[in-house]
Amino acid sequence: MNWIEITGLDHLEEIRQKSFSKKQAIFKHSTRCSISSMIKSRLEREYDISSDDMDVYHLDLIARRDVSNQIEANWNVQHESPQLIVIESDKAIYHGSHHMIQVSEIKNLI
Repeated sequence: MNWIEITGLDHLEEIRQKSFSKKQAIFKHSTRCSISSMIKSRLEREYDISSDDMDVYHLDLIARRDVSNQIEANWNVQHESPQLIVIESDKAIYHGSHHMIQVSEIKNLI
């Protein structure tokens, strides 16, 4: 899995713009939560979607809560952790949290 680390609010504009030509995914991860770590590990094992089809971003919620808050505002998706959001044409077309995050469902979007 080829994570793109979100390091600031400027990444959200990049994600928005890129979403018009390719789906973008954001994984919101709490480094202090064992469930979040387990879901991240499962994603890394099961994820086999080409980067030609979707970019996958990683957000450390502990370090960048401001970015998480802006994601909620930009795409009208209530904050949860762990959480995966898929964005297409500047709209959230999928979001799941905890054990509801399933690679098979994400693949159905491609």
